[in-house]
Amino acid sequence: MRSVHHFIHGQSAPQPGARLSDILNPATGAVQAQVELATAAHLQKAVDSALSAQPEWAATNPQRRARVMFRFKELIEQNMDELALLLSSEHGKVLADAKGDIQRGLEVVEFACGIPHLLKGEYTQGAGPGIDVYSMRQPLGIAAGITPFNFPAMIPLWMSAMAIACGNAFILKPSERDPSVPVRLAELAIEAGIPAGILNVVHGDKEMVDAILDHPAIKAVSFVGSSDIANYVYARGAQNGKRVQAMGGAKNHGIILPDADMDQAVADIVGAAYGSAGERCMALPVVVPVGEATADAFRAKLLDAIETLRPGIPTDPDAQYGPLVTGVHKARVESYIQMAADEGAEIVVDGRGFSLQGYEEGFYLAPTLIDRVTPDMKSYQDEIFGPVLQILRAQSFEEALSYPSKHQYGNGVAIFTRNGDYARKFAADVEVGMVGVNVPIPVPVAYHSFGGWKRSGFGDLDQYGMDGVRFYTRTKKITQRWPDGGAVIDQSFVIPTMK
Repeated sequence: MRSVHHFIHGQSAPQPGARLSDILNPATGAVQAQVELATAAHLQKAVDSALSAQPEWAATNPQRRARVMFRFKELIEQNMDELALLLSSEHGKVLADAKGDIQRGLEVVEFACGIPHLLKGEYTQGAGPGIDVYSMRQPLGIAAGITPFNFPAMIPLWMSAMAIACGNAFILKPSERDPSVPVRLAELAIEAGIPAGILNVVHGDKEMVDAILDHPAIKAVSFVGSSDIANYVYARGAQNGKRVQAMGGAKNHGIILPDADMDQAVADIVGAAYGSAGERCMALPVVVPVGEATADAFRAKLLDAIETLRPGIPTDPDAQYGPLVTGVHKARVESYIQMAADEGAEIVVDGRGFSLQGYEEGFYLAPTLIDRVTPDMKSYQDEIFGPVLQILRAQSFEEALSYPSKHQYGNGVAIFTRNGDYARKFAADVEVGMVGVNVPIPVPVAYHSFGGWKRSGFGDLDQYGMDGVRFYTRTKKITQRWPDGGAVIDQSFVIPTMK
């Protein structure tokens, strides 16, 4: 059986006697490989490698680091098909979604290629008599990333590209459910010219997470996962003096006003709710139509669209989405469907019991639609993370605005309307970090930044963009004066006086 090893100092690093975790094929339910779970001692090997390599990498000028990132970008593009197949085999995404996963990570690599410009500091000449003030951005040293199963290429690239371009070494702990793509990306990074030790990959579970959070040489930790764990990572990492950004869960809403282009809204929401089997923190699992007529019209058109959706194996070009990642997760999603029914919601379309011929042991779930949801239902309050769409009916714009604003999560939200006044007010007033106007999944492009509010994001800085540069560097401020060797100038430089 295939084994997935750690990747330390530019090469595969097996760990004899390690605990092993099964890697499943979601399409068949079978075990296809095993991954080693590292201990704190094995993490130390990665830290030692990073410590040995990082000073020279930090001293490499930004132009040369950018050239390596350009080469890394080219290698990812050249190996796109291989990476997508590998990703699909472990995650279950259809190939189109797998390539999209890689592409959105690749866009951050492209942004990181501009690091010479991004690292420029500030300069003021003549801040005082003969005094100049300037700043410089310097790397932290070693940073670490803890990434989820649902984007095994995109999120590791979001983190590692920015950290490495800024001059840091980076230790990645990907999800143990689909770890092969992160290892392959690390191999391509070495081929691109990133020095051994600058990108290390260690696998593990909570034991490895805690080891990363407690290690004194690791100065910053970036995390994406569930909100409870994000809160834990943020608290423990900050307690240990680390810089931490921890992105959590979501329950994104789509508000439909009566004047919306209903055909376009339905097409957008079908893809946003059911694409990638709903296993996205930026999925759109709740629709809030304003007015009963709007809700009824949306439901009728949505039912027609759902009938055309086809779950299938990841390599089927006609499949809209693939299986869920594990049988355990499938059972969890099904439990929320039953919970909604028990709470009094209407199960309009029930995706449970779906079976794909020839793949009966795969983790498939057909599209599910639930109507008459109310804010007090736990099935509404929690993140389901599957191909389940809930309808929460509102009677006014103000009521619709209140639902995402009051929800515990504040990742993304969308409004569908032709009315610019309502759209502008909604964007300004809604208590959510990322807003789409007639855009169902408002993930910002790579030269902006990604991050939610409330229990969707812990920490002050977002992922990638300039916030990524800020997170992986620290700013040093220099105030300088060059005496000319003549008479001493009668000046006082004692704070608070500065003549």
